[in-house]
Amino acid sequence: MGRGLVGLKTHVRLVAAAAAGVAFAADQISKFWMIDILGIEDRPPIRLTPFLDIVLAWNPGISYSLLRADTTLGMLGLLALAALAVGLLGAWLWTTTDRLTALALGLVLGGALGNALDRARYGAVADFLHLHTTLPVGPLANYVFNVADAAIVAGVAVLLYESLRPRPADPPPDAAPTIRREWKG
Repeated sequence: MGRGLVGLKTHVRLVAAAAAGVAFAADQISKFWMIDILGIEDRPPIRLTPFLDIVLAWNPGISYSLLRADTTLGMLGLLALAALAVGLLGAWLWTTTDRLTALALGLVLGGALGNALDRARYGAVADFLHLHTTLPVGPLANYVFNVADAAIVAGVAVLLYESLRPRPADPPPDAAPTIRREWKG
């Protein structure tokens, strides 16, 4: 038995809410653990692998510290920008009936809300995963991020996949519905 449009939209919204909740909680728990339990603010970098360290970096801007907000007005501007993005993504989510799109939007929303909470509490976003290499690979040669950033990137990757994957062809609009008749003999 199929689910009606209302039931389907409720289902995809629950998928999005779960993804957003997991992304947000994982981000905030990891930041609490790194800052308050591990105390990375007062420690030298912790080498996990030859290309990944744990080190605290406060980011007053957006990705790669673009649009640095060193003043209260700048910080409020970035919070307003985040609120606008969350509102637009929420509107998109409200109209979708696709579970994969809802999952992706939930990841992006959860990550955006996690970073926005940092900005509101600290005036900057706490980043602590330092991905680095000596290879000439552009911006990934030195990238510091957090769990919220990873959720946002994963959500965007799923949205890109979703936009590129083949879809089943819709029947022509003038096609008559198929009537199934059973033979009784």
